Amino acid sequence: MSTLELANHGPVIPVIVINKVEDAVPMAEALLEGGVKVLEVTLRSSCALQAMEQIAKHVPDAILGSGTVRNLKDAQASKDVGCQFAVSPGYTSELGQFARQIGLPLLPGVSTGSEIMMANADDYYFLKLFPAVAVGGINLLKGFAGPFGDVKFCPTGGVSVESAPQFLALPNVVVCGGTWLTPADAVARKDWAHITKLAKEASAIVAAK
Repeated sequence: MSTLELANHGPVIPVIVINKVEDAVPMAEALLEGGVKVLEVTLRSSCALQAMEQIAKHVPDAILGSGTVRNLKDAQASKDVGCQFAVSPGYTSELGQFARQIGLPLLPGVSTGSEIMMANADDYYFLKLFPAVAVGGINLLKGFAGPFGDVKFCPTGGVSVESAPQFLALPNVVVCGGTWLTPADAVARKDWAHITKLAKEASAIVAAK
């Protein structure tokens, strides 16, 4: 699988933090019910890998990825629990080459022209702009379109259901990453119906004209 294929499954990839293993499966099922199939579960909690393993085992229709992958150990652990892709907040050549070596498709994070060039040197042309809004958002992506016309982006970080259509309208943006699909308060209440509703809204987003 190429990471670029992830964009075929909808306009938004949810960026998920799971703090309790028991929330993993019902949360994944709620997102799938709302039409969101690609799930990025971040390595930002002590139970993240266990949660991913549960989703891989019990929600086979999900396309499961690991987020906040920062080093080779993270990449290997993600592969071992059944992740189908990985997302990193930045890029190192060591990580990019190792991910390819173990057969783990990687969506590398970048925020500067130099990082884009480093990723391109290792043949990565679909990249995550992170943290998208903080580093310049839509204006930065417009600026990158000239010198990096062959690069596609997934802006993540500060993107909202309101701003996603503007990002998706850019020719170099194919999908957005969104943290708003699994709000902490809804997860704490185990309000899976609300998460399904947010997923349906995200699935229906179309690029602004």
